[in-house]
Amino acid sequence: MATIGYAQLPVPAGGQSPTVPADIAAFAEAVDPHLRHTATDLADRVNKYASAPAHTLVTANDGTMWVKTSSVTDTWVTIWEPLDPWDRTMTLSSGLQQGDVAIGLMILGKQVHLKGRIERTDATNLNDANAINLGAVPSDCIPAGLRTWPGTCSMAGTTTDAAGRLEVLGSNSASAYGVSGDILWWYQGTDGTPWVDISGSYWLI
Repeated sequence: MATIGYAQLPVPAGGQSPTVPADIAAFAEAVDPHLRHTATDLADRVNKYASAPAHTLVTANDGTMWVKTSSVTDTWVTIWEPLDPWDRTMTLSSGLQQGDVAIGLMILGKQVHLKGRIERTDATNLNDANAINLGAVPSDCIPAGLRTWPGTCSMAGTTTDAAGRLEVLGSNSASAYGVSGDILWWYQGTDGTPWVDISGSYWLI
Protein backbone atom coordinates (compact mmCIF):
# COMPACT_ATOMS: atom_id res chain seq x y z
CA MET A 1 0.00 0.00 0.00
CA ALA A 2 1.54 3.32 -1.06
CA THR A 3 0.97 6.59 0.78
CA ILE A 4 0.44 9.92 -0.94
CA GLY A 5 0.79 13.55 0.17
CA TYR A 6 1.35 15.19 3.54
CA ALA A 7 -1.69 13.35 4.90
CA GLN A 8 -0.12 10.02 3.95
CA LEU A 9 -3.28 8.78 2.27
CA PRO A 10 -3.16 5.02 1.58
CA VAL A 11 -3.63 4.07 -2.09
CA PRO A 12 -3.07 0.65 -3.73
CA ALA A 13 0.02 0.81 -5.93
CA GLY A 14 1.92 -1.24 -8.47
CA GLY A 15 0.68 -4.74 -9.00
CA GLN A 16 -1.17 -4.76 -5.68
CA SER A 17 -4.74 -5.94 -6.05
CA PRO A 18 -7.06 -3.61 -4.15
CA THR A 19 -9.27 -5.09 -1.44
CA VAL A 20 -12.02 -2.57 -1.95
CA PRO A 21 -13.79 -2.50 1.45
CA ALA A 22 -10.58 -2.49 3.49
CA ASP A 23 -8.84 0.03 1.26
CA ILE A 24 -11.80 2.41 1.32
CA ALA A 25 -11.95 2.13 5.11
CA ALA A 26 -8.22 2.85 5.42
CA PHE A 27 -8.53 5.83 3.10
CA ALA A 28 -11.51 7.21 5.07
CA GLU A 29 -9.66 6.85 8.38
CA ALA A 30 -6.65 8.68 6.97
CA VAL A 31 -8.78 11.53 5.58
CA ASP A 32 -11.02 11.93 8.64
CA PRO A 33 -8.58 13.89 10.85
CA HIS A 34 -8.12 16.44 8.07
CA LEU A 35 -11.80 17.23 7.57
CA ARG A 36 -13.71 20.11 9.08
CA HIS A 37 -16.05 18.59 11.63
CA THR A 38 -19.25 20.17 12.95
CA ALA A 39 -21.01 20.64 16.28
CA THR A 40 -24.06 22.64 17.27
CA ASP A 41 -22.31 24.30 20.23
CA LEU A 42 -19.58 23.81 22.84
CA ALA A 43 -21.45 21.10 24.74
CA ASP A 44 -21.99 19.15 21.52
CA ARG A 45 -18.30 19.51 20.64
CA VAL A 46 -17.28 18.11 24.03
CA ASN A 47 -19.72 15.23 23.64
CA LYS A 48 -18.59 14.30 20.13
CA TYR A 49 -14.89 15.14 19.91
CA ALA A 50 -13.33 14.98 23.39
CA SER A 51 -11.26 11.95 22.35
CA ALA A 52 -10.43 13.20 18.84
CA PRO A 53 -6.77 13.46 17.80
CA ALA A 54 -4.79 16.69 17.90
CA HIS A 55 -5.36 19.09 14.97
CA THR A 56 -9.05 18.15 14.67
CA LEU A 57 -10.97 21.18 13.36
CA VAL A 58 -14.56 21.74 14.51
CA THR A 59 -17.00 24.55 13.67
CA ALA A 60 -20.22 25.39 15.51
CA ASN A 61 -23.54 26.67 14.19
CA ASP A 62 -22.66 30.25 15.18
CA GLY A 63 -19.35 30.11 13.28
CA THR A 64 -17.12 29.42 16.28
CA MET A 65 -14.04 27.50 15.17
CA TRP A 66 -11.85 25.31 17.37
CA VAL A 67 -8.66 23.30 16.80
CA LYS A 68 -7.78 20.49 19.18
CA THR A 69 -4.25 20.72 20.59
CA SER A 70 -4.00 17.40 22.41
CA SER A 71 -4.71 13.78 21.56
CA VAL A 72 -4.80 12.91 25.27
CA THR A 73 -6.98 15.60 26.87
CA ASP A 74 -10.00 17.61 25.72
CA THR A 75 -7.91 20.72 25.05
CA TRP A 76 -8.74 23.19 22.27
CA VAL A 77 -7.76 26.58 20.89
CA THR A 78 -10.52 28.94 19.75
CA ILE A 79 -9.63 30.25 16.30
CA TRP A 80 -12.68 32.51 15.99
CA GLU A 81 -15.90 33.17 17.86
CA PRO A 82 -18.67 35.76 17.44
CA LEU A 83 -18.68 38.75 19.72
CA ASP A 84 -20.91 38.44 22.74
CA PRO A 85 -23.65 41.05 23.03
CA TRP A 86 -23.36 43.78 25.65
CA ASP A 87 -25.51 41.51 27.81
CA ARG A 88 -23.93 42.08 31.21
CA THR A 89 -24.23 45.20 33.28
CA MET A 90 -22.96 46.46 36.59
CA THR A 91 -25.04 47.19 39.68
CA LEU A 92 -24.64 50.90 40.39
CA SER A 93 -24.05 52.22 43.87
CA SER A 94 -26.76 54.23 45.62
CA GLY A 95 -27.05 57.78 44.30
CA LEU A 96 -25.61 56.94 40.88
CA GLN A 97 -27.26 56.37 37.52
CA GLN A 98 -26.45 55.63 33.90
CA GLY A 99 -25.43 58.69 31.90
CA ASP A 100 -25.82 59.59 28.22
CA VAL A 101 -23.96 56.44 27.09
CA ALA A 102 -25.58 53.12 28.03
CA ILE A 103 -23.61 50.88 30.37
CA GLY A 104 -22.67 47.46 29.04
CA LEU A 105 -20.19 44.68 29.71
CA MET A 106 -19.14 41.75 27.55
CA ILE A 107 -16.71 38.90 28.06
CA LEU A 108 -14.49 38.12 25.08
CA GLY A 109 -12.14 35.25 25.77
CA LYS A 110 -10.38 36.10 29.01
CA GLN A 111 -11.08 39.82 28.81
CA VAL A 112 -13.97 41.93 30.10
CA HIS A 113 -14.91 44.93 27.96
CA LEU A 114 -16.90 47.83 29.40
CA LYS A 115 -18.68 50.89 28.04
CA GLY A 116 -20.95 53.63 29.33
CA ARG A 117 -21.13 56.71 31.51
CA ILE A 118 -22.03 57.09 35.17
CA GLU A 119 -23.30 60.23 36.92
CA ARG A 120 -24.96 61.23 40.19
CA THR A 121 -28.74 61.17 40.42
CA ASP A 122 -28.74 64.65 42.00
CA ALA A 123 -26.66 66.16 39.14
CA THR A 124 -23.78 67.11 41.46
CA ASN A 125 -20.19 66.34 40.59
CA LEU A 126 -18.42 63.08 41.33
CA ASN A 127 -15.97 64.54 43.81
CA ASP A 128 -14.19 62.87 46.71
CA ALA A 129 -10.71 63.04 48.23
CA ASN A 130 -10.60 59.26 48.09
CA ALA A 131 -12.13 56.59 45.86
CA ILE A 132 -15.80 56.66 44.85
CA ASN A 133 -17.42 53.23 44.65
CA LEU A 134 -19.34 53.26 41.36
CA GLY A 135 -20.90 49.81 41.74
CA ALA A 136 -20.17 46.14 41.11
CA VAL A 137 -19.65 43.93 38.06
CA PRO A 138 -21.34 40.49 37.79
CA SER A 139 -19.61 37.56 39.48
CA ASP A 140 -18.31 36.12 36.19
CA CYS A 141 -16.58 39.45 35.47
CA ILE A 142 -14.51 39.53 38.68
CA PRO A 143 -10.80 39.29 37.84
CA ALA A 144 -8.22 37.24 39.71
CA GLY A 145 -6.51 40.37 41.03
CA LEU A 146 -6.75 44.16 41.00
CA ARG A 147 -7.13 45.60 37.48
CA THR A 148 -6.83 49.29 36.52
CA TRP A 149 -7.37 51.45 33.44
CA PRO A 150 -7.78 55.17 32.65
CA GLY A 151 -11.31 56.55 32.59
CA THR A 152 -12.20 59.72 30.72
CA CYS A 153 -14.57 62.26 32.23
CA SER A 154 -16.34 65.54 31.63
CA MET A 155 -14.25 68.70 31.76
CA ALA A 156 -17.22 70.92 32.50
CA GLY A 157 -16.71 73.47 35.26
CA THR A 158 -13.38 74.25 36.87
CA THR A 159 -11.61 70.92 36.41
CA THR A 160 -8.73 70.66 33.96
CA ASP A 161 -8.14 66.89 34.16
CA ALA A 162 -9.66 64.81 31.36
CA ALA A 163 -9.13 61.42 32.96
CA GLY A 164 -8.87 59.58 36.24
CA ARG A 165 -8.11 56.08 37.46
CA LEU A 166 -10.65 53.26 37.31
CA GLU A 167 -10.03 49.98 39.08
CA VAL A 168 -11.98 46.79 39.64
CA LEU A 169 -11.23 44.86 42.81
CA GLY A 170 -10.22 41.28 42.13
CA SER A 171 -11.14 38.11 43.97
CA ASN A 172 -8.10 38.51 46.22
CA SER A 173 -8.22 42.31 46.57
CA ALA A 174 -8.58 44.15 49.85
CA SER A 175 -9.76 47.75 49.97
CA ALA A 176 -11.34 50.16 52.42
CA TYR A 177 -13.60 51.37 49.60
CA GLY A 178 -15.19 48.15 48.34
CA VAL A 179 -15.15 44.39 47.94
CA SER A 180 -14.30 42.00 45.12
CA GLY A 181 -16.01 43.05 41.89
CA ASP A 182 -16.50 46.70 42.87
CA ILE A 183 -15.38 49.43 40.44
CA LEU A 184 -13.66 52.39 42.08
CA TRP A 185 -13.08 55.87 40.62
CA TRP A 186 -10.08 57.91 41.72
CA TYR A 187 -9.89 61.53 40.56
CA GLN A 188 -7.80 64.53 41.59
CA GLY A 189 -9.25 67.12 39.25
CA THR A 190 -10.44 70.37 40.81
CA ASP A 191 -14.05 70.17 42.09
CA GLY A 192 -14.71 66.77 40.53
CA THR A 193 -16.54 65.96 37.31
CA PRO A 194 -20.22 65.60 36.24
CA TRP A 195 -19.68 62.12 34.78
CA VAL A 196 -17.12 59.37 34.26
CA ASP A 197 -16.89 57.06 31.25
CA ILE A 198 -15.97 53.51 32.29
CA SER A 199 -15.10 52.36 28.75
CA GLY A 200 -12.08 50.07 28.70
CA SER A 201 -11.11 46.48 29.29
CA TYR A 202 -9.27 44.28 31.76
CA TRP A 203 -8.01 40.70 31.98
CA LEU A 204 -9.83 38.09 34.05
CA ILE A 205 -6.65 36.05 34.60
